[in-house]
Formats: sequence, structure tokens, C-alpha cells
Amino acid sequence: MEFRRILLDGNVVVVRREGDTLVSADGRRVEAAEATHLAPVTPTKILCCHLNHVSRVREFQISLPPAPTWFQKPISSLNTHGGAVVRPANCQFLNFEGEVAIIIGTTARNISLDEAPAVIAGYSIANDFGLHDFRDTDAGSMLRVKGADTLCPLGPGVVDDWDFRDKSIRTYVNGDLRQDGSTNEMAWDMHYLVTDLARVITLVPGDVILSGTPAFSRPVSPGDVVTVEVEGLGALTNHVVASPLPVSDEVGAQPTATEEVLSTTYGGDWEFRGQRAPKPTSRGELPYPRVRPKFES
Repeated sequence: MEFRRILLDGNVVVVRREGDTLVSADGRRVEAAEATHLAPVTPTKILCCHLNHVSRVREFQISLPPAPTWFQKPISSLNTHGGAVVRPANCQFLNFEGEVAIIIGTTARNISLDEAPAVIAGYSIANDFGLHDFRDTDAGSMLRVKGADTLCPLGPGVVDDWDFRDKSIRTYVNGDLRQDGSTNEMAWDMHYLVTDLARVITLVPGDVILSGTPAFSRPVSPGDVVTVEVEGLGALTNHVVASPLPVSDEVGAQPTATEEVLSTTYGGDWEFRGQRAPKPTSRGELPYPRVRPKFES
């Protein structure tokens, strides 16, 4: 079953989806296409896996890390289905990243792999947008790259009975297919990711874990409409708008367009930053198919 949070008659209401209609507990009904969606949960933290899809690792011509590595998006980056994603006036490298989001349902700490399924309330769709103009200064923490306001669209709902195995993950820009991946190419599945984090971090209901993106994350521009479609979870759609204001130059690091920025933005070779130009963006020019078997290195 799928649950969503919407504004209904001026109130925040949890509804269940019945086909194209959303139904509240008191029987009120609204068409999903006409509803004002909110983020489906109110997390205390948004934790994100750096690299998990084999296609993305191969795109950058690097090795898969021996275990998941992590970064965090601030709660203030949370956005909604149908919400606007804002690109500052002096930035140009705003990349989409279609992902599956894990939603925590019960408090968890020091759990086993066998206990992980019971901790998960369900799954949603996320677009882990990144503002790579700040990649030079925040490559480790990813704070401004991934943490700027509006850069974490989540939704439209939470599906509580979804089997994550062998599901397609596709991202479209203005209706054109840009990412075409699968959960089968993930090195670490949803249960592993939850168990890994819970070794040292207490997970509480509503917390969100982003599970990684496949190859072909690319920049988008104001006016573009980006849709992430996950088999069995539906579709998350957002539009990109331009902020009339630039990032202030009074203090702090400024947006850049170095080889490190470009190699991340366009899928270049991470091992040869500063020596090679970014790789071509055509799928046909990369040395692997779109979907790789699980755990293949």
C-alpha cells in the first residue's frame, strides 16, 4: 500500500493511494494529479550512500569501495513531489541523481542483517540533486554540493510492501531518458545499508537513507522538468528554476569549473583529474551495458 502526505482543505493529511485517487481516513478524496504534495515523512536525518551502483563506478573508471561510504543532506534540503529545485544565478552544474529512498519505521541501533527488514517502514523515490560548482571545496563532506535548499526531492509517497529486487530506476529530463539503471546493479542492498548505518547511528522513525544512483547523472538547467521513475514506486517529478540571486561573494568559497568539477558533472575519469577531459556522455561509448548483475565488480 502507498501512503502520501498532502495539504487537504488547508490541513496536513496522510492519505492512501487508490489508483489515481488519494483517500483520507475520513473518506475525502482528491485526484493525485491535483493534490498539493508534501514530503511523505518528516525525518530527523537524511543519510546518503556515495557509490553503490556498478554502472556509476565504471563510468568514473574507479574501483568500488570495500564498504559503503556516506554523506548527509540537511533537513532544510528536503523538497516535495512537484516542488521547484532552485539553481543559484552564478552556478551552472546542477546534476540530477535518481535514487531509491529507504524510510525507517522503528528505532534501530546495532541490528543484524536479519533484523533490518522489520526496521524499514517502506520505500520512496528521491532525486539526490548536487550543485557541483562547490565540488572543489566540499568534495569530502558534500555539504554545499548536496545540501543546498531544495536539493532533496522525496516522494510522492511511501510504499510499504515493495520488494526492492530487480527493479528499474530511470530518470527523464523533459521526457527524454537520461538514466536507466536497476537495483540489481547495487553492490549493497537496502538491508545491508540500514544495518551498516545502525552500527553507530541510532535510526528513528521517518529517517531517510538514499541508496545511490546509477550512471549518467548530468546537469540540468532552469526550465527543465526532471522525473525519476522507479518500478513499483511510481514517479517523482520536479522542475528547475533559476534564483535571481547569486551565491554571495562577500565570504566563502565561490563556484568553480575545474577538472574535478567537470569530471564529476559529466562523468569523467576520477583517477586522472587534471590530465584527461571528461568522458563522452553517450551510453554507447561506455564499456559496460546499462545494467550489471548484483555484486559484479
